[in-house]
This record gives sequence, structure tokens and C-alpha cells, in this order.
Amino acid sequence: QVQLVESGGGLVQAGGSLRLACAASTGTLSHYTMGWFRQAPGKEREFVAGITGGGMTTHYSDAVKGRFTVSRDNAKNTVYLQMISLKPEDTAVYYCAAPRQMWMPVQALGTMKSDSGSWGQGTQVTVSS
Repeated sequence: QVQLVESGGGLVQAGGSLRLACAASTGTLSHYTMGWFRQAPGKEREFVAGITGGGMTTHYSDAVKGRFTVSRDNAKNTVYLQMISLKPEDTAVYYCAAPRQMWMPVQALGTMKSDSGSWGQGTQVTVSS
């Protein structure tokens, strides 16, 4: 199983942009479908975006489609989430995850549980109004 570390979170004004990164400190990500999730205080963790191992297929939640872009650089063993036009409702802790089934279809990433697969420690994104 891989070990993941997120970075790039911070405080940004509404309408601003951030790029999050998820790097594998242990293991290789190239064969894994990867997902981004977020959780706001008092709310359930929700799926945000996913990308297949080769980076050819992506999938987004309706809440972020058109504003967020997930990509990966397998040579750097890193997955990215570019976020633009940020809104206060995007405020959350953002997590990346690798499924136990490494080739999980991106459309199925939303079914991942917190005790399944590999998860990073999370990075805080705060969008002020």
C-alpha cells in the first residue's frame, strides 16, 4: 500500500486559486486510480475529483466541475488538484486517496470509506468572502 502526503492548502479570497499536490512518500502511484476528497466541519467527507492511473480519464463532482482540474505527473509520483474561482463553500480539509483496488474506475471513487485504501493526512483550504 502507498503512503500519501498532501500539500498546497492555505487561505485564499473568494475567486482565487490554489494548487494542491499529493505525493507518495512510499510506493508508486502510476498504476493507481487516485481521488481527491474534502470534508468540512460537521459534514460528511465528499468526493471531489478522480483520475485514472495513466491520466487519460477524469471525473468530477457537480460542485466543482468546470472550476477544478485533476492531473498527475507519474514521473514525479505526484497527483495535483488545480482549483480556480474558489468559493467559501469550498472551505474544507482536502484529502487524496488511493483505493485498495488500484484500478478502481474513477466513477466508483465516491464509494471509498475512510478505513479503506490509503489516505493522506489532509491539507486545509480556507476561502474567505
